[in-house]
Amino acid sequence: MTSSTVTSPRPDRPPRPNLAFRRLRGKRSPAEFAAAVRRAAREIGERVSCDARYIGRVEAGEIRCPNYAYERVFLHMFPGRTLTDLGFAPRSSVRGRRARADEEATGAHAVRAPGTASETRRAREPYDTPDTQYPHHPYDTHDPHDPHDPHDDNEESDVLRRAFMMSGATVAAASLGPLALAHDAVAAGRPPRRAGAGHAGALEEAVRRIRLLDDRHGADGLYRRAAAPLRTAYALLDAGATRQATADRLYAGAGELAISVGWLAHDSGRFDDARSHYAEALATSRMTGDPALEAHAFCNMAFLARDAGRPREAVRAAQAAQRAARSLGSARLLSLLALREAGGWAGLADRVGCEQALTRAQALFGQGPSDADPEWMTFYGEAELEGLEAQCWSTLGDWPRAARHARRAAALQDPHFTRNLALYSAELADDLARGGRPDEAAGAGMRVLDLLGEVQSSRIHTMLAGTARVLLPHRRASGVSAFLDRHASLPRTA
Repeated sequence: MTSSTVTSPRPDRPPRPNLAFRRLRGKRSPAEFAAAVRRAAREIGERVSCDARYIGRVEAGEIRCPNYAYERVFLHMFPGRTLTDLGFAPRSSVRGRRARADEEATGAHAVRAPGTASETRRAREPYDTPDTQYPHHPYDTHDPHDPHDPHDDNEESDVLRRAFMMSGATVAAASLGPLALAHDAVAAGRPPRRAGAGHAGALEEAVRRIRLLDDRHGADGLYRRAAAPLRTAYALLDAGATRQATADRLYAGAGELAISVGWLAHDSGRFDDARSHYAEALATSRMTGDPALEAHAFCNMAFLARDAGRPREAVRAAQAAQRAARSLGSARLLSLLALREAGGWAGLADRVGCEQALTRAQALFGQGPSDADPEWMTFYGEAELEGLEAQCWSTLGDWPRAARHARRAAALQDPHFTRNLALYSAELADDLARGGRPDEAAGAGMRVLDLLGEVQSSRIHTMLAGTARVLLPHRRASGVSAFLDRHASLPRTA
């Protein structure tokens, strides 16, 4: 990667502040209001990564119309009001006449398979939330005010819109659409032109969508699709940015995307690929002096080392992550990193070291959330705390204690996020089986099998296969035979 260069600023075209939305926030700080938005999202089964910066952009008028996920959340928070009442512009006016004409043309010429008549119009909901944060077309990664990115060059914009419209048959593919424009240029051997704020926004949105889809469906179906946007992100870094602020966002976004793609490789059993992606993110963090990205990269490297059977490396990586995170002010982040360290100590069969790290993790978690918590940590709640502790006790061979924590994790998990519910239930089934409770283990295993139609995770399949092997000698126990037969009928994963 080469250093991004900065050109002269773009001519300012100030947006109109959203005073109605500001009034609704009242006396709450932007961070407090963002927390309320996230709580409201959970109430209706949505997932949004709202922070104080997003609220500030809405109030400044930079976001003229929210994406569909935020729209549902805001209308839930303020029943009886419309988007216009909240100070937003109508979606049709933001998208413009040209975008609607494109949709009509695409709808007229798209070839649809039987039974998918409405996919081109509705496939983006509920999982795909196109970003309408920019004053130009919500799917257009060009910046209309950027002198290096002329808005009247519409060929690539059309390509991007068609990529979104035509990908309706596959939710995962559609979710990666914002980077399709620059990817087309890279794939064709053309160097992408300088990146603007639209590219940075598309990159950040791609990271959010990958995380959301992984939470709901698991990694196996996403990994290969996610690799192309990552290559494109680094090509954009090499091309340079129009502003230093944009360059900083691109580097942070590329690093987070590398971690997300690395996690997809990790969760689908491709450990060598995961290690490479995490190392890329770590290198990016070191080049840019980004301690938050460094802590995140080391956090995932610790998790990978534990899973790959390198517990001492897991401990060292977790400790390095904690050193990087000390200046960030997030107790929840330090709590998660202590759990990563605990997992390493458990792998070393060091019960004392594991218990000390677990105690530290619980105490830090008890300090509660804060504005400094990273956006990517939205998954880390009480259910994840219990689930990771269950894994530690399982590694130490304390099956009853592991089962108690796994059961609590499954009970606490929001059922909307199917992948984690399946993961905690699989952990519970294995702990019960190894703890000599085959009938209960079979029942928990059956619940996992019920979820596998929605989840594609090699990790969960591997855990379930291990449970089935442990239960084989107990085939005559209540429910075990039915579980084993149903598990045996599963299609084999590659």
